Amino acid sequence: DVYLNLDGAIPPRVHWMSISNSLVIVLVLSAMIAGILARNLRRDFSRYNRLATDEEKAEELEEFGWKLVHGDVFRPPTFSPMLLAVCCGTGAQILVMSFVTIVFSAMGFLNPSSRGSLIMAQLLLYVFLGSVAGYVTARLYKTFKGKSWQRATAITALGYPGLCFGSLFLMNFVAMTQSSTDVVPFSTIVVLLVLWFGISTPLVFFGAYFGYKQDAIEFPTNTTNMPRQIPEQPWFMGLPFSLMVGGILPFGACFVELHFILSSVWMDQYYYVFGVLFIVFLILVVTCAEITVLFTYFQLCGED
Repeated sequence: DVYLNLDGAIPPRVHWMSISNSLVIVLVLSAMIAGILARNLRRDFSRYNRLATDEEKAEELEEFGWKLVHGDVFRPPTFSPMLLAVCCGTGAQILVMSFVTIVFSAMGFLNPSSRGSLIMAQLLLYVFLGSVAGYVTARLYKTFKGKSWQRATAITALGYPGLCFGSLFLMNFVAMTQSSTDVVPFSTIVVLLVLWFGISTPLVFFGAYFGYKQDAIEFPTNTTNMPRQIPEQPWFMGLPFSLMVGGILPFGACFVELHFILSSVWMDQYYYVFGVLFIVFLILVVTCAEITVLFTYFQLCGED
């Protein structure tokens, strides 16, 4: 254990400072969300519910805010509802895989001293959780009133795994041209293909079958036939700024542990503090959820 902990090269205090930093970000975000929503929603409800005076009726003041878009909130995306459903299904699969892997590592079932056990556990969990991806994709795609369910399921089964396998094949080809000893054997590639097409793909279709058997997700409001015109948005509600701010805060909650993980990958070091990683992982999930709630409220207030 002394060897795996790098002989005290990284004091435990550094990891706890990382957790403290992440907790501060979560608390600030929580306070911000509670303050904004409590104050603004109370003001909005009072404005929407009060009776208009004679002067306001005479001036015919136009309403504004999130209440006007209640008939457009749950409208399926116009670009590609199938792509959104596939991304959500794949994301759910990766999320569950990450959670189970970190929990088993923190409990001591997956030990870094056993070479390759962690990667093998991640691979097998991803393969056997294909039914989760198929189920989530099917439920969302049915909610979006999609008709090409076979195509959506096939993209879920082949899309992200195909991207990862293509990257592996390309890097393996480069390693072969350089006569590297890191070349993945042909037998290993065959095993990966068997896991992909023999286990993962059937499980995706199995989960999608039960997903399509379920009723579509019911929304609290009906969607109007004609979409509203989105008013011009200020610069800080544009896509570049939203992506930047929405990514910086979750990154700030986990960048210290991410540094140690990448160091263990590229500098041949052991990463052995999975209990700390589990706490940081939960903080990261909460941070992503809170920043999503905050930006969604801002978008709705801008009638977008």
